[in-house]
Amino acid sequence: MMHPLFHLIATRPQLLADHAEAYAALVAAEAPRIAAAWKRNALLNVLALSSLAVGLALTGVALMLWAVMPEATMRAPWVLLAVPLLPLAAALALGLAAQRGSEREAVDHLRQQVMADIVMLRDAARA
Repeated sequence: MMHPLFHLIATRPQLLADHAEAYAALVAAEAPRIAAAWKRNALLNVLALSSLAVGLALTGVALMLWAVMPEATMRAPWVLLAVPLLPLAAALALGLAAQRGSEREAVDHLRQQVMADIVMLRDAARA
């Protein structure tokens, strides 16, 4: 027995061409969303890494200041902890925002269509 896909190619090639054209239209419609999600993710990752670098640099400066200044002369030692925490917290928030799957959501529609076609072909092969 011939696989249903091969039978379809042999008997109704125009139907397969129409299906491929519909896939091309779906990809063309989803491409801007996917590109926007990738750009957003890249921007968030760059901002997170930049904030992390600033936070680590400020942490190093704070450690050096703590080491060279006597605690008795420090007017506000809590500032040495608070200042590096701001960019580190921003880096964490930006990193978490980048990890939220906006790009996964963007390709879900295309993935669902491909899976539906695979299921349809498997059902046709069993029948």
